[in-house]
Amino acid sequence: MTVRVTLADVVTVLDAAYPPTLAESWDSVGLVTGDPADEVSKVLYAVDATADIVDEAIEWGADLLVAHHPLLLRGVDSVAANTPKGALIHRLVKAGCALFTAHTNADSADPGVSDALADLLGVTDTRPIETIDAPPIDKWVVLVPGSHSDAVRGALFRAGAGWIGNYSNCSWSVRGVGQFQPEQGADPAIGSVGALEHVEEDRIEVVAPASVRLAVLASLRSAHPYEEPAFDIFEEARLPTSTGLGRVGSLEVPTTLRAFTERVRAALPPTVWGVRAAGDPDSIVSTVAVCGGAGDSFLDAVARLGADVFVTSDLRHHPVDEHLRAGGPAVVDVAHWASEWPWCEQARGVVDAEFGTVPGWRSRVSDLRTDPWTVGAH
Repeated sequence: MTVRVTLADVVTVLDAAYPPTLAESWDSVGLVTGDPADEVSKVLYAVDATADIVDEAIEWGADLLVAHHPLLLRGVDSVAANTPKGALIHRLVKAGCALFTAHTNADSADPGVSDALADLLGVTDTRPIETIDAPPIDKWVVLVPGSHSDAVRGALFRAGAGWIGNYSNCSWSVRGVGQFQPEQGADPAIGSVGALEHVEEDRIEVVAPASVRLAVLASLRSAHPYEEPAFDIFEEARLPTSTGLGRVGSLEVPTTLRAFTERVRAALPPTVWGVRAAGDPDSIVSTVAVCGGAGDSFLDAVARLGADVFVTSDLRHHPVDEHLRAGGPAVVDVAHWASEWPWCEQARGVVDAEFGTVPGWRSRVSDLRTDPWTVGAH
């Protein structure tokens, strides 16, 4: 039987690895062009969807170009073919090559952009510099007559409650005695106005994402036999996760800043920007922080985390000078493109792990340098 991989199949795998929910609010990620029903068998990976990269994708016959940086990050009024970005969109569409972007969602994913950089530099036992907490979770406590427990529990599950990791229909319950007295104007399902009632009830506990709170409440009221159901909602503490921006970890064998800078230079693809370090060349480096892309906003954070050196890109004179004056760790500045290029192989591995054995499947990482700097004088 012939196996057919669609664009939708590939997008599903990429979205699972780099969840769109991790993207920053200002970002633009996901499928840019392409019909989800189209077949995909050749995928090209790159940091930027530049004209040269689009040329490579079309000449190679790629069905999909996966890029890190969004082509349409800022709002545009037109994608006409006589505009620079519009011209690329038209060429991709005419060639039948889809375009997909994973940007800040790939930065924060686990593993993500900074993990790929850390792996390349031999940094292990990593954790995020800036952690993303787990989404808010509600704990629902519902009191219901035993005769209706299954019905209420099922309604809660159908509304999205009861998931713990990969387990569904999760709940806990205990039986007790509830009491109530219907007053004038009540229409009780059990008992009568003015009479104190005692009823065997189940206390049902489930968890649910806060995002489905209204749906859970509606289902609870619909399935519960009481005119006024008794329930509590507790918002649980948001626990830290392994997702987030940047990474900090350790070298297996400590080294000097001078030697570590040379390691960075040898590991990353060469660029005109090159690799430069600020700090005492003979200082010992053991704890390393990294952030693919521009990471100067984390200069204070890496100092608090006890890093000996911070590897990132696009660093500026005054922030670095002030950082070092304040006793902050050494920094290694690399080209923005070079710091994110290792992610391309990571993303390729994610998709190939799912489809690599499909007959005719092909993928590759572009080795074209899309770093904008072209001339260096020393």
